[in-house]
Amino acid sequence: MDEPQPSFQRKIAVLGARNVGKTTLTVRFVEQHFVESYYPTIENEFTKIIQFKGNTYTLEILDTAGQDEFSLLNAKSLIGVKGIVLCYSVSNRSSFELVPVVWDKLVDQLGRDDLPCIVVANKIDVRDSSGNYVTAQEGRHMAQSIGSSDGKLQAGFVECSAKEDVNVEEAIRILLEKMRYQESGGESSDSKCVVM
Repeated sequence: MDEPQPSFQRKIAVLGARNVGKTTLTVRFVEQHFVESYYPTIENEFTKIIQFKGNTYTLEILDTAGQDEFSLLNAKSLIGVKGIVLCYSVSNRSSFELVPVVWDKLVDQLGRDDLPCIVVANKIDVRDSSGNYVTAQEGRHMAQSIGSSDGKLQAGFVECSAKEDVNVEEAIRILLEKMRYQESGGESSDSKCVVM
């Protein structure tokens, strides 16, 4: 008889500017298809069960409304979040510049900077030779500025195309690896009690 695999439940929030492909990335990952039309998201939750490193993970993915410099994150929705996907579009420089702003707001709101995070550069399928796009080097450099102030937990980085299904699952796997790293370091908040 096979030993039962350990099973974990994790909540992930997908954040970023409007129209960067947060929903298309999420739907591509969860349902394996591309959503062509754009309808502004208010807030959606998706669930997917995946196998990762010999464990079963039930992922609750919170697809948030687009943020700007002035919008507030929904604090109630962020309760229990264990990982963050910060998304921008390579064809929209202002969405790229907004990523550190959203991270800072998140840190201020949660009162911690050690949340596992991945920066996702979406829409690489629209990049061409015109040079008006955010480069991978710029994205990697910016991701290095996001993470815990003690330097132990740096944001990951990956370029994706939800349309062509490039690196979508890889982005979630990188984030899961960062979550496992943090939890194995004795910093998991699973066992801590929070009184509100």
